[in-house]
Amino acid sequence: MKLSEPVSALLQAVWYRPGHPLAGLLAPLGWLYCALARLRAHYWRRRWQRPPEAGAQLTVPVIVVGNLTVGGTGKTPLVLWLAEHLRTRGWQPGIVTRGYGGRAQGAPRLVPADSDPREQGDEAVLLAARSGCPVMAGADRVAAAQRLVAECNCDLLLADDGLQHYRLRRTLEILLVDGRRGFGNRRCLPAGPLREPPARAQQADIILHNGGSQTNRPGMELHPLRAINLRDPRHTRALAQFVGTPVTAVAGIGHPEQFFAGLEQQGLHIVRRPYPDHHAFSQQDSRDWPAGPVLMTEKDAVKWRPFADRSHWYLPVTAVPNEAFRRALEPHLARLEAKRCTISSPLKPEPAA
Repeated sequence: MKLSEPVSALLQAVWYRPGHPLAGLLAPLGWLYCALARLRAHYWRRRWQRPPEAGAQLTVPVIVVGNLTVGGTGKTPLVLWLAEHLRTRGWQPGIVTRGYGGRAQGAPRLVPADSDPREQGDEAVLLAARSGCPVMAGADRVAAAQRLVAECNCDLLLADDGLQHYRLRRTLEILLVDGRRGFGNRRCLPAGPLREPPARAQQADIILHNGGSQTNRPGMELHPLRAINLRDPRHTRALAQFVGTPVTAVAGIGHPEQFFAGLEQQGLHIVRRPYPDHHAFSQQDSRDWPAGPVLMTEKDAVKWRPFADRSHWYLPVTAVPNEAFRRALEPHLARLEAKRCTISSPLKPEPAA
């Protein structure tokens, strides 16, 4: 469900400002939501202990990247980093995603890099364009995973935002946490931002914090690259070249303030234009944008491209995990690689003397 900007702003205040009175009023609904989420997770974990149904059997490992909170925590940049990291280790990963915001329904569909984001979803198109991996979008993650394995010769799958999609059995769970906001007031929806109780975090294989103060715990930062012009992608600019002139900053993502704060940290003077996550842009949106350069997120750019002129730019980012995360990830990948070698090179009987 898409929320209007005023409603979204109110919920952010309830969830992330300590002691907000509405959080207490909504607390009983949050308790009910938490209880139902806990029962659902318990049911599926019991199901995982049984032999999988023939139609749900996957022959490749599945790495799920997800979060407990509503809104963005950097999952898509992390999936892109993982896809590249896995390729350097000899894997052929595929990506499973919901395709949220797209109009396409029904069976899972392969997402070409030049797809219409209004049909396939903004994140699905971004993943296909940036990752170089086959991307399958669909509400049924199990069916999407099966198609990737059967049709695209993938030997490992990455599930973008699949933590709560329990029908998809997973080999490894990576839980991404906003390193600055954490779990907010630690309440479940609608009293707080959590999709599951806070204790669910302890069941993940790796807890990764995006931003904030990172010491010895697994963490990552999102680093901006050069801004790219929407009309002519060959034309790029360093962020420093925007300093000294007002810039309209456009963000229709889960946590727009993160994008705005990052630009200000680079010395830019910005005029904020926040929109709801997965906002379906139209030409009307630019009516209240001041004259001058416009800088938007990459996810927004895939939807704004039909309306772009030469003053419109987008800012790709890349995930930069710290050494603690790499150390935490390594034994999991090493086990998967050892298993892959065993399967691909079975022991042969010794020849008779």
